[in-house]
Amino acid sequence: MSELLLTYEPMIRLSAFLGILAVMIIWELASPCRRLEIPRLIRWSNNLGIVVVNTIVVRLTFPVVAVGLALQADNQNWGLFNLIDVPFWLAFVLSVMLLDLVIYLQHVMVHAVPILWRLHRMHHADLEYDVTTGLRFHPIEIILSMGIKLAVVFALGPPAAAVLVFEVLLNGTAMFNHGNVHLPAGLDRLLRWIVVTPDMHRVHHSVRPEEANSNFGFNLPWWDRLLGTYRAQPKDGHAGMTIGIKQFRNPRDLWLDRLLVQPWLGPARGYPINRDREADK
Repeated sequence: MSELLLTYEPMIRLSAFLGILAVMIIWELASPCRRLEIPRLIRWSNNLGIVVVNTIVVRLTFPVVAVGLALQADNQNWGLFNLIDVPFWLAFVLSVMLLDLVIYLQHVMVHAVPILWRLHRMHHADLEYDVTTGLRFHPIEIILSMGIKLAVVFALGPPAAAVLVFEVLLNGTAMFNHGNVHLPAGLDRLLRWIVVTPDMHRVHHSVRPEEANSNFGFNLPWWDRLLGTYRAQPKDGHAGMTIGIKQFRNPRDLWLDRLLVQPWLGPARGYPINRDREADK
């Protein structure tokens, strides 16, 4: 079973990624929420270029990824769930939920710490909001995120299948909730009790710091509600809100070369948590 999981993991993840990406692109074209002013060719080519760079960086940096470490932890009896006797189903469910909580807390952290905001602001500096925004993260942030994930897997000892499901869910829901798609208001209100919806997460990409400092969840919506970071709607409405951050408003900043060097451009002020309030006036 372990060998099969390792053998088919890349194919499972790639198939899910391409399938969800294709569905979201078609959905965005058929039923968009907002009109996009910047040509897709410019944004999509550079945002997807970041995906290629990040994939190469992860493969070169880490000899083992999360699923592989979970299998190794099981063989070596590392981690909490390999040391205590719990039913597989309970370990599976708790593992997915705890991994998602860690991602939520990590997301809050990269907004709160200036040097980490320098890395994360590349994700927020997109001037439009669509499925490719959900794939746009700086390679150094990806390395940091993978390091945190591996540490959690080592400490928790989750079932490898749960780690794989979490990885597929996280990637898939990130593309879904960054989608420029229209959902009927009633359906959105229902869905956002179960999963982070596009309208829920779009608030987080507002140029208004108080709105960007909310709705940190990617997959499960409960952490925002439980920990006080939930905001239902943007002040200017979804059609009227401004996407991005004040610091980078030039379309030239959307190009791959500028994205890669962005952490070293300009000051780190203006980030949502503990920001320099005087500088924002």
